[in-house]
This record gives sequence, structure tokens and C-alpha cells, in this order.
Amino acid sequence: MDIRSNEADRTVLPLNPAKAAGLTRSGLVTSHCLVGASTRMKIEPVSIDFSDEQKRYLEGFTTGLQISRVGKGLSGNTARNGNAEPTGPDASHIKAQDRTITAGKKLVDQEKWKREEHPFDAYPRLREQAAADARPSPADNFRWRYYGIFYVGPTQDSYMSRLRIPNGIMKHWQLSGLADLSDELCGPFSHVTTRANLQMREIPPKNAVRLMEGIQDLGLCSRGSGADNIRNVTGTPTAGIDPQELLDTRPYAREWHYHILNDRSLYGLPRKFNVAYDGAGKIAVLEDTNDIAFAAVEVKDGFGVTPGIWFKLGIGGITGHKDFATDTGIIVKPEDATKVSDAIVRVFIDLGDRTNRLKARLKYVIDGMGMEKFLVLVEEKLGAPFTRIAAEALLPRPSFDRTAHIGVHRQKQDGLNWIGVVLPLGKMTTDQMRGLARIAADLGDGDIRLTVWQNLLIPGVKDANVSLAIAAIEAIGLAVKTTEIRAGLIACTGRAGCKFGNADTKQTATNIAEWCDTRVEVDTPINIHLTGCHHSCAQHYISDIGMIGARVQVEDSDDAVDGFHIFTGGGFGPQADVGQELYQNVRSEDAPVVVENLLKAYLANRASPDETFLAFSRRHDAASLRKLADEQVSA
Repeated sequence: MDIRSNEADRTVLPLNPAKAAGLTRSGLVTSHCLVGASTRMKIEPVSIDFSDEQKRYLEGFTTGLQISRVGKGLSGNTARNGNAEPTGPDASHIKAQDRTITAGKKLVDQEKWKREEHPFDAYPRLREQAAADARPSPADNFRWRYYGIFYVGPTQDSYMSRLRIPNGIMKHWQLSGLADLSDELCGPFSHVTTRANLQMREIPPKNAVRLMEGIQDLGLCSRGSGADNIRNVTGTPTAGIDPQELLDTRPYAREWHYHILNDRSLYGLPRKFNVAYDGAGKIAVLEDTNDIAFAAVEVKDGFGVTPGIWFKLGIGGITGHKDFATDTGIIVKPEDATKVSDAIVRVFIDLGDRTNRLKARLKYVIDGMGMEKFLVLVEEKLGAPFTRIAAEALLPRPSFDRTAHIGVHRQKQDGLNWIGVVLPLGKMTTDQMRGLARIAADLGDGDIRLTVWQNLLIPGVKDANVSLAIAAIEAIGLAVKTTEIRAGLIACTGRAGCKFGNADTKQTATNIAEWCDTRVEVDTPINIHLTGCHHSCAQHYISDIGMIGARVQVEDSDDAVDGFHIFTGGGFGPQADVGQELYQNVRSEDAPVVVENLLKAYLANRASPDETFLAFSRRHDAASLRKLADEQVSA
């Protein structure tokens, strides 16, 4: 590098301003400006008199800096300047970002943050922040979600940790260990999520890394459970023990789980991504709400493919945006499921929108180009054509049981049962976590199985031990029986613990249950889902009665209070459809009475005792339902 000028033997210094910042005439003086979100700098030369010895020092110094930056991949990011092809596990993401920039578009902040520093390269700073009990910047708050920790300020001055539990199945000692960690490092409780997962909350910043590493010590992890990554892998909770299942989903969910964990190129997608496996067991997995839905089916003989059990492939589900996974007409050999998922994700990496977070999910890639063109690209990634088959080649799938996640149910193994435990909106105290772990170890097969219905199962309970297990569950303040309302009551974290929440979902759900249970005797399964915001973590659109949080203006005031928009008639599986909006801006305090009147209208006007709330609500338009509800008198 020639740092000498021909002008009066004065030196021109192309210094890196990040290194020279803060130095004065006694050292170095530079003028600079940042270019975009990358590390490229515009350097304006400043002439200063130096001795020959000083010049030689500075020449070696600046050359050393450049060499160091190249060694670390920081040399103005030549890959992004177009002077070199990006390489390494992040290459496909950088190329996708480069194409966006070349097209004259602007990356969203999250893409800029990933581009500036990959979250997995920032772990030392995460540890430093924990040591200093420091709160993260917005950029770091996004990065730390790659590690499964979420700073939830300003709602709470703490982190939340979301785990990864493939197929929702863990060992009893892992649940007990999490209870011990919770008592030591965060709030003394956990929540079962709608992805058959666990969340731990109220984590002081100083304890975030200790908790994360403690989770890993238990053989669990939280890696990639947030931000633009592939989320927890869900599967049939009764896999391997269900009398009606077509396929045990555990090995396929586990294979995909470890495939993700061990391939950095599968992190940093345009947006989050969900994959689910349904083995046709009694408990619904809601696979059709996922980006990729694998549903076990049995193929008949005589249709040109090997008869037997395959996965039916659905793509593009995102019910928060009012779409279920589209049935592609493709069947996949179960042993090829990981390859197919990998190919779909890599097409998404290439084509997903990195300029608009609201349009960045897989659904919008498919909407923009059409399903057939998308599938051609996936086949190119796979290196093989898909197997397509007519719908009449498939035998009917077994029906799910909307109550099979609660209570005692026979397993396929003689003399054994699973027991579905009722958790109040998914919450367990640490004492209850340890108690359930002990029951699973002493009276079950040692497994704990989480469901997407915010509860858990204890499998492997012998017939002779069922009564004892129930008594033990009741002794720790939980139950295996409940009302139809509470059995199908789902709520996300809501405003109490999420900055996006417009209403306190869990408290409102509790109020609805307490109010309605004493006033309405519902005798058929019903789902009531409360979600706090447009992200729809509680999937309000697919519920019999769905509620999404809203800020409701107080009359003659600038103030707003918690409230909800209310929908009816949503469904999943064979009855999949998005609910219709019935009410807008219902105050939280009024929600219990509104739900009560809807349930009373159903019981008073259903076509027969067997008609479900879903069928009843779909027989009426919104105006008719409101009229029937208004005719009811609250007790």
C-alpha cells in the first residue's frame, strides 16, 4: 500500500475511521461517513507532517489493519461490494440481500442488522451484556433472539426464553431441571405455548446467559427459536402410542430438528418459518397452519406409486394472514421429508421479501409467482421431480378427537394410558413442574409430552396406576377434567408480557372462563382463542370464537383501554376456514358477557343436540348471530 503523496512530501492516510475515532492531532485525524448499513467508509485524506520513522510506522499500521480486516471478512465487505462472490454458510443470504440492493430497494432494519453482524458471531458481546446486567439495543435484541432469548421491555424489564423441544417431547428430569433453573434465575413458572413448547419468563438481563447455558446442560436448547429462523418443530403429541395413528412422527421431527441445529445456512431467513408433522393421531397438530405441513396419509394400490403410508405436502400456511397451507397434490416418502423441507426453505431464502416484514413470509413468495412455478424451483433444489397423485388415491384419514388432549385415554400398548393434564392457559408453577416430572417418572414412562393446546400429557401410565396418578396430579393443584370452555381456552402472552399486545389476553381469558362456567353449561367441544396482536400466536382466526386484541377508545377521551375484535366460525383440519368478524372494539371488561350471550344463543338455537358451535355459527351470517346473541339475557 502506497501511503505517500507527491505533494510537499506530506502523507495521505486512508485510515479506518472505526479505528481512528476519537484521536486528535497528537495521533490521527480523519473525516468519514458511513455508507448504508455496511462497513464501507468514505475516507477523506487529511495531510499532516510526520517524520520518516512515523511514516514507516503508520504504513505498517494501516497495512496491518487492512490485512486483519480481510482475515476477518471485514475488508469493506468485498462480497457485498460485488468484487468477490460471497462464500460460507451465510452466502445465500448475502446474495439475496445484494440482489435486493442492486434492484434499488431498501433492506428492512432486521436485514441490515444481520448483514452488519451475524448474531452467532456476537456471543461474546451477549456475555458482556449479561455480566454488566445491561439491556440490549434494538439491534442486539433482535440478534439475541437467535439464541432464544427476547428482551420484552418496555412491558417488562426482563428477558423471555423460548426453548426448542422437537415433537414437544421431553424427559421428566428435563422438566424438573427447568423448574430448578427457574427458581434460581427467573420467574418461578413456565408456559406451554401453541407450538408445543415451553417459555420461561421474568429473566433479569444478568441471568440470561446462565439460563440459556443451563438449558443446554439439560440436553435442551433455545437456539433459533426466535427472529428469522425455523421455529420449534411440532408433531403428533401421541406419536408412537396412539391407537389410530398412521405414522410415528418422532423420528422425522427429530431429524429435521437436528438438521436445523447443525446448519448455520438455515438461520437468518427472510422471516420466521414453521414446519409440522401430523401422524393422524387423535390430537390435532394444526399442521395446516404451518409454512410446511406434512400429514400422514395411506395411498391405495393401483395408482402408479407404492401403496402405503406417505406424507401429503401442504405449503404456505399462515393463518394470521388468513391462509392455510395449500394442498399441493404431492406426496412425500417420510424418509425424504427433511430433504423436501430443506429445498423449500432454500427457495424461500433466495426469493423471500427482505424489504417488508409484513410481506416476508413464504405465502407471499407463492402468491407472487404461483404455486407451480414455486414447486419447479423446489424440484431444481431437490434434483428430482415430486410424486403427484390424485385425491382419490388416498384413503380417508382418521378423525381427530377434540377432547383427547384432556383426561385418560387408552394407548395402542395394552394396559397403558396417557393422561392429559389441564394447565390454566398453559401455566405451571415450578412446584407443579417438579410434581409432574415425579409423576411421569414414578407412574408413567418418564416422558412429558406437550401439545399445541397449551397443556401436557403423561404417557405410559398402567391401568392399575391411573387413579393414583390422577390423585397425585390433583394434589399439586392441577386436574385431568374440566369444563368444555376451559378445555378449549387458549391465550397468548398478551399485553402483560409482550410489547405487541393490545390487551391482557390471559387475564381476559380467565375472566371469560370464570364468568361463563357458572352461567352456561356447554356440552360440546368448543375452542375460544385470545390473541393479543396481528401476529396471531393464539391463532384466533381458526377458533370457534376468536378474539384479537385492540385498543378501544374511551368515549369523549384520548385514552384507550384493552379490548378485542371478536370472530366466530373458524376451524381447522377438515373444517379449516377463517372465522367471520362479529364484533369490533369490545372492551375486555365486557368480553365475558359477550361470550356468554353467544354460547347461550348457540344452545337455544342449535339444530340438534349434536350440532357443534362451529356448524351453528356457519349457518348464520354476522348480523343474524348478533341478533340471536342480543336476545339473550345475561345472568
